[in-house]
Amino acid sequence: MTDILVKLFVKDYKDVEKVSVRTAYGVLASGVGIFCNVLLTIAKMVIGILLHSVSVTADAFNNLSDAGSSIIGMIGVKMAEKPADKEHPFGHGRLEYIAALIVSFLVIEVGFTFFKNAIVKIREPEELKFSLVSILILVLSIGVKLWLAMFNRKLGEKISSQVMMATAADALGDVITTAATILSVVFWRITGINIDGFVGLGVSLVVMWAGFGIAKDTLEPLIGIPATWEDYEKIKHFVEKYAGIEGSHDLVIHNYGPGRSMAIIHAEVPNDVPIDVSHEIIDRIEREAMEQLGISLTIHMDPVETRNEEVLQAKHETEKAVEALDPRCSIHDFRMVNGEKQINLIFDFVIPREYSEEKGNELTLTLMDRLQHHNPKYQCVITLDRSYVEEQR
Repeated sequence: MTDILVKLFVKDYKDVEKVSVRTAYGVLASGVGIFCNVLLTIAKMVIGILLHSVSVTADAFNNLSDAGSSIIGMIGVKMAEKPADKEHPFGHGRLEYIAALIVSFLVIEVGFTFFKNAIVKIREPEELKFSLVSILILVLSIGVKLWLAMFNRKLGEKISSQVMMATAADALGDVITTAATILSVVFWRITGINIDGFVGLGVSLVVMWAGFGIAKDTLEPLIGIPATWEDYEKIKHFVEKYAGIEGSHDLVIHNYGPGRSMAIIHAEVPNDVPIDVSHEIIDRIEREAMEQLGISLTIHMDPVETRNEEVLQAKHETEKAVEALDPRCSIHDFRMVNGEKQINLIFDFVIPREYSEEKGNELTLTLMDRLQHHNPKYQCVITLDRSYVEEQR
């Protein structure tokens, strides 16, 4: 069903890096969400009134908030499609995150409202009514929400959308709350004990938790997150596949909305190749990165030694020392200045971002000691550096 809807409503659906295609996916997901959630809201409102059940009614309003969320999501996706202008040179892509953040607040507000109602129901419980037809409709709603969760997850994975993945998680939360609602009604039917208020309390907590989860997922890219290991590998391999590039490091990715990224990376080039030759290669990589990856890539050129065996041996020794000291650390920008009485090893020492300054300095001093123990002539000039890429899982 998902593939059929995509083929019907998304033109050029395979070109997921294209902004207009991503927008079409977002509009499709929002439209389907609005349609399904409005139907579920009407059905559950009627059932809640018939059963006198606060948990069913809470679930109905939760679906209504989901429909409202889909509307806001659609508006956000459409606004995010606007191209860059004089006031916003990086485009409007982050409006999609802001829309999702608004949705999260709505979800939290609905959950809090029914938290208060559930407390009242616990203090003053009302008699429930059992209806097999109503139970069957609620079971059907579980099926709809399960499909919505899989639908949004599939689209989210296809276009790498955190908003859609959050919507999928929210739909799975709805499955849990509806199942809990059915449990309370069936439990009352079998035992005569009314746990509706307590179940309603649980439902409200799940709804609020889902809202906080969505807020967290959408705040992270607004605040700034490290490049994923997958993106790092993709860009690194893309840059290093070109002849004349010896390696790369120091990748930083700035995200301006889904499918809108700018990146900076340092590319290592042989120090004995004319600078205009290396510059021409760098220009070509930057141009083709935009064409093939859809990323505005800026490359800083770092000349490195590729022939001097003495320098290469010293670099190898340094890398081995770093690996033995802490496998999570690394070096780059290695240079060697060979003097009569001492050999200066100059490089950047990369430590994990969560390491304190104190620990970084401690590792640096230990590394210096180990290298000097290996060769007393070694004198290290080390710049402490941190990565902007998440670690490999």
